[in-house]
Amino acid sequence: MLKYQFPAVKGSQAGKDYYICMVPLGLLGKIFLSDNNDVAPEHRAQRKINEARIPEIRDYILNNRDTYVFSALAASVDGNINFVPSSVNSNTGLLEIDMEAHFLINDGQHRKAAIEAALVEDETLKEETISVVMYKDQGLQSSQQMFTDLNKHAVTTSKSLNTLYESKDRVALITKNVVNGIDFLRKYTDKEKDNLSKFSSNIFTLNTFYSANKRIVKLIGDSDSSEKYIHDFWNNVVINMREWNEMDRGELSKKSLREDYITTQGLIILALGRLCEFFCQNKNIDVRMSLKGLNAIDWLRNNEKCWLNRAIKPNGKINRNEQGIFLTYIQIKRLLELPISNEEEKKEQIMRG
Repeated sequence: MLKYQFPAVKGSQAGKDYYICMVPLGLLGKIFLSDNNDVAPEHRAQRKINEARIPEIRDYILNNRDTYVFSALAASVDGNINFVPSSVNSNTGLLEIDMEAHFLINDGQHRKAAIEAALVEDETLKEETISVVMYKDQGLQSSQQMFTDLNKHAVTTSKSLNTLYESKDRVALITKNVVNGIDFLRKYTDKEKDNLSKFSSNIFTLNTFYSANKRIVKLIGDSDSSEKYIHDFWNNVVINMREWNEMDRGELSKKSLREDYITTQGLIILALGRLCEFFCQNKNIDVRMSLKGLNAIDWLRNNEKCWLNRAIKPNGKINRNEQGIFLTYIQIKRLLELPISNEEEKKEQIMRG
């Protein structure tokens, strides 16, 4: 009988053998054939593939051809397995698997699908390899439990930490440079967490600035001059946010800043990011002079005249959705006496009913 042969390392967990195999990318689509999307969930051992995720992962491979990296896939094998140890080490050798065996991915189906999509555009990938941790199949219930165990105890990294460690994404690099280049933001921006506790020493998250800057960079590009423009914008925001500076001087507590004002809310940072987009599209407006008006705005949370049904919901909670961001942005423009387009007015009227 014909067999697959994979270079492998043998290990043991919970009294069972497993094998870390080097599998050519071009072979993934041949050995992992099954598509379980139409099978009832109780009769499969994986979630349905989210097709929307595939292009992003595929493009990551193609756009980072010399630097992409993937963690191992995990798979169960229903068929004859034979490990042939090398003469050097009994735990390294070749794993032989009958070609009639059935392979089931327990973890990594989106990576596998994206690799197949990338191979369509770049066939040179086919000889590269990915590590696959293979287990002897113990039946559907065991495979379902393996899927649960692999995903239940996985720790997802925060978006802020991803931004901090990102070295390819220009928006991330610009955001880090801007935050680190403005003393106040460097001092009070958390670079690890996406959500801050009420006792946190920080008042912003890196991810919030990334989200705001992403739209700006999409509009004006990622050149050095664009980075300077974004830096100058946020620096002028900091200079003219009265409550931020009062807190920094010890005249206002962080507790009061968080609870009584809305200026540290992610919604405000995102709305201010929209304001930067507006300035980018209206070069005739003096950004520095316009932002001086931030100092005169009443940012109190209980200022219902300005913020109710915009930044604040009727129940008193922050309105964090797209509608809240847009309506808050329009209100900031109005308070700064900046022109509001007919299109913006119509959109505002529709959103406010």
